[in-house]
Amino acid sequence: MVTKIETTIKQQYKWVGAGILFAILWASAATATKIGLKEAQPLVIAQIRFAIGGAIMLFFIHVISGQRLPLGREWKLIAIYGLFNITIYLGCYVIAMQHVTAGVGALSIAVNPLFISFLSVFILKKKLNVNIFVALFLGTAGVVCASWPLLKEARITTGGLLLLLLGMLSYSIGAIFFSAQKWNHLNLLTINGWQTFIGGILLLPSTIFNYKGEMNHFNFAFWGATLWLAIPVSIFAVSLWLWLLKTNTVKAGLWLFLCPIFGFAIAAVILHDHISSYTIIGVALVLIGLFLSERHVKKVDPANEN
Repeated sequence: MVTKIETTIKQQYKWVGAGILFAILWASAATATKIGLKEAQPLVIAQIRFAIGGAIMLFFIHVISGQRLPLGREWKLIAIYGLFNITIYLGCYVIAMQHVTAGVGALSIAVNPLFISFLSVFILKKKLNVNIFVALFLGTAGVVCASWPLLKEARITTGGLLLLLLGMLSYSIGAIFFSAQKWNHLNLLTINGWQTFIGGILLLPSTIFNYKGEMNHFNFAFWGATLWLAIPVSIFAVSLWLWLLKTNTVKAGLWLFLCPIFGFAIAAVILHDHISSYTIIGVALVLIGLFLSERHVKKVDPANEN
């Protein structure tokens, strides 16, 4: 007979395994995007990514698994989530990646849990704590520190960083919005599939307006990068993220802090991005922010443990 302790240990392993796999896959998106951008316009990559990822998920969940379609108000909730999480966030992200390195793109993801915790104070009525303000400052300072030498080398632009920031803010709002809703046991893959598909549709007018045929080369590199973004990232990583969010909203954000480490490592191996002392200091600042955020989580919600 399985004891309560054994069940708790299994849950911990499941939580840790899901978190690490999510961080690796999510961090890989920056490098895949940079590869794709050598061959096509950013919104074209995003549009095809969302179409493929959404179609695969919807076919699996409704045709193969026979899960129900969203009903009534659920369509509105999914559309709003898709607007924040797909249209705005990933639309801004893929454009910003033209102007920043893959490592900095991955590092910026780590600011999300700080935004999530900060916005939770106002939206989810969490208790105000000075730790989160300090953590937010350190996390932002870490991104700026890692970017500083690259700004001087013109490998990163201020506009690119600001666009990343806007995307991170939208992503964090989307995460809080998702966790605050009652989904009536709607399958997570159903939510992910439809929010990806609808988010892509909302992005379509901008893609069509900005499309320039001569800038897009649908070759092996393009399809390799786009399919990686569509399947391992949009399907598996996002589904893991939704499960982590549903299990524990604020603690889920802490896994985003691993993304810079994996992101810089992947970029260094595949794209030969340089890791400088500024990079190390920047990552260290972000990780200190993680420590402070973790203390904040324990003080605010000590009973919500996995």
